[in-house]
Amino acid sequence: MNFDVVVIGAGAAGMMCAAQAGQHGRRVLLIDHAAKIGERIRISGGGRCNFTNRDISADNFLSQNPHFARSALAQFSQFDFIKLVERYHIAYHEKTLGQLFCDDSAQQIIAMLRAECDRGNVQWAQPCKVLGVAKSADGFDVTTEESVFACRSLVVASGGLAIPQLGATPFGYRLAEQFGIPVIAPQPALVPLALAPETLAPLQGLAGASLDVISHCSGQQPSFRESMLITHRGLSGPAILQISSYWQNQSYKSGKKQPVSINLLPDLDVGVWLNSHRHSKATLASLLSEHLPKRFAQEWCALQHWEKPLVEHSNRDIAAMQTALEAWELMPAGTLGYAKAEVTLGGVDTRALSSRTMEVRAVPGLYFIGEVVDVTGWLGGYNFQWAWSSGWVAGQSV
Repeated sequence: MNFDVVVIGAGAAGMMCAAQAGQHGRRVLLIDHAAKIGERIRISGGGRCNFTNRDISADNFLSQNPHFARSALAQFSQFDFIKLVERYHIAYHEKTLGQLFCDDSAQQIIAMLRAECDRGNVQWAQPCKVLGVAKSADGFDVTTEESVFACRSLVVASGGLAIPQLGATPFGYRLAEQFGIPVIAPQPALVPLALAPETLAPLQGLAGASLDVISHCSGQQPSFRESMLITHRGLSGPAILQISSYWQNQSYKSGKKQPVSINLLPDLDVGVWLNSHRHSKATLASLLSEHLPKRFAQEWCALQHWEKPLVEHSNRDIAAMQTALEAWELMPAGTLGYAKAEVTLGGVDTRALSSRTMEVRAVPGLYFIGEVVDVTGWLGGYNFQWAWSSGWVAGQSV
């Protein structure tokens, strides 16, 4: 059972890599422990797969090695993947912020990748659990429930820990550690944030409110202009999922939690707006109701004890209102965990890998690609593009 390449993990990155390697004349085996391939693809984008984004650069990714993603993204860009989608006549559309979705179904992307693997005569072992990996004189021996497979090149595309109900495991991290490769501590990313009971209790009246905001994490860039949802457990919505990765990263680096800052009126110069109503007999809540949901405006102002007409508030109150509206600070207690996370932050330390090929520098023939690597994209197709790009470059090299 000898192969040129064994790829462990038949997700987005693994199928892309296997297809490319096969089409370059390699004898490839693709192994996955799941009964169905591409489940993360199938459920993404509400079943329509947000397969990439028109506007992608290395700045849209978070890593302890910030520029690592640049090479792979340049070698196989979002436009290259779009060409592949178009070659298979998959109709798609663009939503907000450059996000691209299938018109019909995410199954079309899975079928496309399967067809690409068929073009490369990729062989499959699935479902098939890997029991162990050992270095051999000629490469690697991969022991599975079915057999022992020998290969010259081994590609690990086993994913992270997000969405454990679909079979996520720490396999890739353990294999990296077996070969002495550092792993940045994994954490849930693109995930709702939980609030402590004492913080959450006063906000119960705001639960269910959805707002267009700018989210920001103290001392971190960037900020995100999207919707935020206040829930019975904390904060959610795209603006929060986006900033959660940076909040997690900051907590990891500093060793302590920092507040998340929310601009509730992103379309207004809040200072100018407040001063224009400085002598108004209206309450702040009634004025805010022109820009925010009425119930939210009322409950939020009551929470701040700003219920008098604006004209009766002191200059100190007005200044405090501006600060709170531009940068309402909430301290998360943590996240809702991997079950609610879109992806995993952290992973195989990219400083151990070649950015051009994804090969481990100290272990020739061993590659790590996709989510198992410490590269985490924004919400909106960026993580799929990292899977396509990292899988593609490894597929050229193995």
